[in-house]
Amino acid sequence: MEIIGYLGAVLMGMSLGLIGGGGSILTVPILVYLFNVNAELSTAYSLFIVGLTSLFGSFSHMKMGNIHWRTAIVFGIPSIISVYITRHFIVPAIPDVLLTTPFKLDKDMGILVLFAIIMVLASYSMIKKGKPKAQEEGEVSYNYPLILVEGAVVGLVTGLVGAGGGFLIIPALVILAKLPMKQAVGTSLIIIASKSLLGFLGDLGRGQLIDWSFLLVFSSIAVVGIFLGAFLSKKISGDKLKPAFGWFVLIMGIYIIVKTLL
Repeated sequence: MEIIGYLGAVLMGMSLGLIGGGGSILTVPILVYLFNVNAELSTAYSLFIVGLTSLFGSFSHMKMGNIHWRTAIVFGIPSIISVYITRHFIVPAIPDVLLTTPFKLDKDMGILVLFAIIMVLASYSMIKKGKPKAQEEGEVSYNYPLILVEGAVVGLVTGLVGAGGGFLIIPALVILAKLPMKQAVGTSLIIIASKSLLGFLGDLGRGQLIDWSFLLVFSSIAVVGIFLGAFLSKKISGDKLKPAFGWFVLIMGIYIIVKTLL
């Protein structure tokens, strides 16, 4: 199972390299079902893994000038604050037992169900055809109130389930900040990296026990995957792979809901 889990880490990194997002949605299921890490700790590990992998993935976009730094700061600040608060204060405050009737729902089960719902929503954004319309030339414009709200919401989602939230960030950057798609992907990666890694500090700040040897090995394999995905992206169209990956994520999300609740 561990071998399959590490292969999953490669797949997670490859998806980030090939389609610019979506891969982080696999991290928590891999940790929970293949490495038997509990759900809450898996979300903490996922923040570090997703953050580090996205950071390495952003390097090539930096070289190509695909990161709009002003947008990354405007969107990233509320997102970073939100994810840190969520990890340091909100997640520890969630009661161990959420429901007792009509069935028992504990904290780990609740996290997994919420995560699976996020997977289903993410799968829709990957399956649907077409891209948000973005301006290709000219000065980037901002809808500041909506960007601040969107950043805070993405930070909350990331903090609760440990996913990078690229499926939320990229459309927001295209629609609200009017970034071209390539810049939206590159800017999204640097936002994901910063908010995930800084959000992980929220777990360290409350004394969460971390298996660093396992975490660094898994993260290193995922980083190899993102470089492999970036290489394959020159030969394979990510747009063609995205819907297929979306259907896989949808099936996984439904499976997790059924397995957790039944």
